[in-house]
Amino acid sequence: MKKNTKTIYACQSCGYQAPKWLGKCPDCGQWQTFVEEYQGAKTPGSSIEGLLSAQREPVRIDEIEFDAEERISTGIGEFDRVLGGGLVPGTMILLGGEPGIGKSTLMLQALCSLAGKGLKVLYVSGEESIKQIRIRSRRLSAESPGLLVVSEIDIEAILSMAVNVKPDVLVIDSIQTMYCPDLSSAPGSVSQVRESAMKLMLLAKKTNLPTFLVGHVTKDGAIAGPKLLEHMVDTVLYFEGDRNHVFRILRAVKNRFGSTNEIGVFEMKEKGLDEVPNPSAAFLSERPLNSPGSIVTASMEGTRPILVELQALAGSTNFGTPRRTILGLDHNRVALLVAVMEKKLGMHLMGYDIFMNVAGGVKVDEPAVDMGIIAAVASSFLDRPVSEGSVVLGEVGLTGEVRAISHAETRVMEIKKMGFKRCLLPESNLKRMAKIDDIELAGIKNISGAMELLF
Repeated sequence: MKKNTKTIYACQSCGYQAPKWLGKCPDCGQWQTFVEEYQGAKTPGSSIEGLLSAQREPVRIDEIEFDAEERISTGIGEFDRVLGGGLVPGTMILLGGEPGIGKSTLMLQALCSLAGKGLKVLYVSGEESIKQIRIRSRRLSAESPGLLVVSEIDIEAILSMAVNVKPDVLVIDSIQTMYCPDLSSAPGSVSQVRESAMKLMLLAKKTNLPTFLVGHVTKDGAIAGPKLLEHMVDTVLYFEGDRNHVFRILRAVKNRFGSTNEIGVFEMKEKGLDEVPNPSAAFLSERPLNSPGSIVTASMEGTRPILVELQALAGSTNFGTPRRTILGLDHNRVALLVAVMEKKLGMHLMGYDIFMNVAGGVKVDEPAVDMGIIAAVASSFLDRPVSEGSVVLGEVGLTGEVRAISHAETRVMEIKKMGFKRCLLPESNLKRMAKIDDIELAGIKNISGAMELLF
């Protein structure tokens, strides 16, 4: 062990530190997560504070100059939508996702687009060599003279490089591979991730450098490393999708400079990611017509209505306890709605296995699709398709009533645009809505009335 180093034990789940090993973390409650780490004395002059000069005196807030429109467009419309209109100078963005989902591809394409506008961008990879990056960029046709790449994991070397090169945008791929010489622990440990992210944040804020940190996720879907990492950055993005499907969803779970309700939709192709400006058409392109168990509903993602197909399959069970397999929907919500159907519609579903899926591999989590879930299960149970060209909307309560939903008119306009001729929606929404031509609107008060209109 080096001189002037001390031993600590850090929780690999939340970053909590203790002077001795503990079986259970007192902060997050996880078991067997403490790992021994070594902290060395800091090398004088090695920290970024010595590389940057910054004003440290407090100033009056009304004297601070800024440009409200000073955002940098990535050149990718779906990406800009999620960010809130583009990159804010000095912002720090954490992008997480499962291995192979397309995080590095998205970053490379965005950087190439920015470089094509005359900006100088720096891509730092701790996972690939520069030749490997070149091979991938050629496949993606993402090559531009303004795109600088380097393979490096030493955070001090990266900071010095950024100060000397003065890029307009910086990408670190990935934060879990960065190594701080001040610490004796291995790359990827809680202390290494925390210290590296802290230094990069200081760089971003002092130089107004937009910085992306690409992060790995755990088996539970959370970004690996200390929770402090998500608190430290300005924006946290998740890149979601099933690798067996072509669609990818970019979602913001934290955004200091924009909404967390917007999503960006991409399609993975041979030459990289393509934007999907009309997700509704993409998700419904292969929908079978007049098929029992299939229903179309409208979900709101921020200000954007998206039509999705809900599929249900109800079949007699061979087990004492029937199975409930749910993909893309909240499992507890579906279980609640099935119980309402049994009580209010008299459907004996306890003897049936129920499987539900949102076509296209997307996830939907809002009460406005409750009626769609009930209609899909009922259609499969009765083995009867819903009325042709119908879309159903509405939140369902425990007594079987259909409650009002938000943005009803926006959803109906999207339904009309996609060519559907009939929409069932809560009666309370219909009363407040102006007449819309070329689509039949039917109000529903409860699920019993909805069944009469659908079948």
